[in-house]
Amino acid sequence: MSELSVVTRPDGVARCPWAVGHPVNLAYHDTEWGVPVQGESAYLERITLEAFQSGLSWLTILNKRPAFREAFAGFDADAVAAYDERDVERLMADAGIVRNRRKVDAAITNARATVALRADGGLEALVLAHRPASPVEPQAATTSPESVALSKSLKRAGFAFVGPTTMHALMEAVGLFDPHLPGCHRRGAC
Repeated sequence: MSELSVVTRPDGVARCPWAVGHPVNLAYHDTEWGVPVQGESAYLERITLEAFQSGLSWLTILNKRPAFREAFAGFDADAVAAYDERDVERLMADAGIVRNRRKVDAAITNARATVALRADGGLEALVLAHRPASPVEPQAATTSPESVALSKSLKRAGFAFVGPTTMHALMEAVGLFDPHLPGCHRRGAC
């Protein structure tokens, strides 16, 4: 059993502990985290944001999310796949996003890999194919056999910045398993 436990705020609602420190985290926890998404752009957005989060706080990424959406054309894979060096320079000058050249390059690489993956069923199908067969204990680990397998599958398909820890976070975010702790008001609701 996980050593983590829920935190009850003054509003009387029990939540996962990471969600209670800031209103942006709380809103994301209560409305989006662990909720299944649909469509290529939704999956590309989550993969991109998880990659940019590496080494940073999730709150930083959530606060910059509107700028990321604008900078990366709403995560339209075709549009981002067409980015060239001028676009990279534009992105590296955009203070609204995280300006990390390796991560910017990875976002473009991943958009191109997403377009190429359409011939084999698409990004959404590939991610969903790695849904855990048995229940996963929420927030107990940072990787799983499924996140390792998803990472390997995405790398074989040409994706970058998709390590097992990043893919475990993606799996939590897009509801491949219920990431909420027992006692959290969102447990079982996604």
